[in-house]
Amino acid sequence: MKRVIVIVLDSVGIGELPDSYKYGDEGSNTLKHIAELTEGFSLPNLERLGLGCIDGVTYLTKADNPQGAFGKMAEKSVGKDTTTGHWEISGIILTKPFPLYPNGFPKELIDEFEKRIGTKTLGNKPASGTVIIHELGDEHVKTGFPIVYTSADSVFQIAAHEQVIPIEKQYEICRIARELLQGEHGVARVIARPFTGESGNFVRTNRRKDFSLTPPRKTILNYLEENGFEVRTIGKIEDIFNGSGVTKAVHTKGNADGIDKTINWMKEDFEGLLFVNLVDFDMLFGHRNNVEGYAKALSEFDGRLPEIIDCLKRDDILIITADHGCDPSTESTDHSREYVPVLVTGSIVNKGKNLHIRDSFSDIAKTIGEYFEIENDLCGESFLNEIITHKPER
Repeated sequence: MKRVIVIVLDSVGIGELPDSYKYGDEGSNTLKHIAELTEGFSLPNLERLGLGCIDGVTYLTKADNPQGAFGKMAEKSVGKDTTTGHWEISGIILTKPFPLYPNGFPKELIDEFEKRIGTKTLGNKPASGTVIIHELGDEHVKTGFPIVYTSADSVFQIAAHEQVIPIEKQYEICRIARELLQGEHGVARVIARPFTGESGNFVRTNRRKDFSLTPPRKTILNYLEENGFEVRTIGKIEDIFNGSGVTKAVHTKGNADGIDKTINWMKEDFEGLLFVNLVDFDMLFGHRNNVEGYAKALSEFDGRLPEIIDCLKRDDILIITADHGCDPSTESTDHSREYVPVLVTGSIVNKGKNLHIRDSFSDIAKTIGEYFEIENDLCGESFLNEIITHKPER
């Protein structure tokens, strides 16, 4: 029974890409700077797989006998956002970036949005999500107008108090925005950002929901589904792909919950892909420049990695990677254009194999496609023959 488990450690980059200067990200290195700024920092289980053996990772322990294959991947698509990174992992390389709105959204766009939802809005500017609800939360509660804001990413975010605009109504408003934001204004994601609390103490809830564009062509998820395999997703993966190619999905309340759900599904019998996103690294710590919190979250994942590995069945392949960087040590609170790690393990995986620098995140999709013996026209180059000792028969 063939299975591939892909775990995306959201934003765990490992060094600036050669074109990082185009994005204002020179010098970014998420993992290195966390390690350097955290006394006694180590990730023994990830290091055991080969994290410290990756080219350029000189700040972690280099295992004498790595228990996995290891390397790093460059992002080939234009951009450094969540959708671009995950779509590239799935086999799509974007040559045109999603639109950005550093000065807020055009008046005619906001006017049309307000017309469709039947109410005015507040904000319409780039902002931190936690800051803008404290800035405009009282006015929102008073008027009932939803708060619209963006960031350095291609996002249209809508914040509203759950007692002012019920959560299902918030989702409906986001669906209206998603229908509007197509073509020229086709942002990567519309995001519901619900919050609760009282004046001066507003807090975001875990009922965030992303409304993404559907990928423009088939991904490895679609190919697997069409060939009779399951595609199970954990976290915001279903949202990122707008459900395309997903056969079963569950959302999470954070990294710990995501790991629990991953382990539970790994214990079940199914054949196909388990695609997991652990978002806390990015959402709670990277964007908030919280080095200490980021380091603690990495250590917590590392501490539970043996549980995940213990659940691997005979022909399982586990791939651990990331979708971009988000260096919490820089002045920027935005994503950073970085290489990402790729660690591969399983009983059929060659231990100690150095995959060096891969040209694209899409190498993961091509590897999965070859493992399941599916013909496809995905981007990337498979590294299957480099990592496995034998191909199991279906």
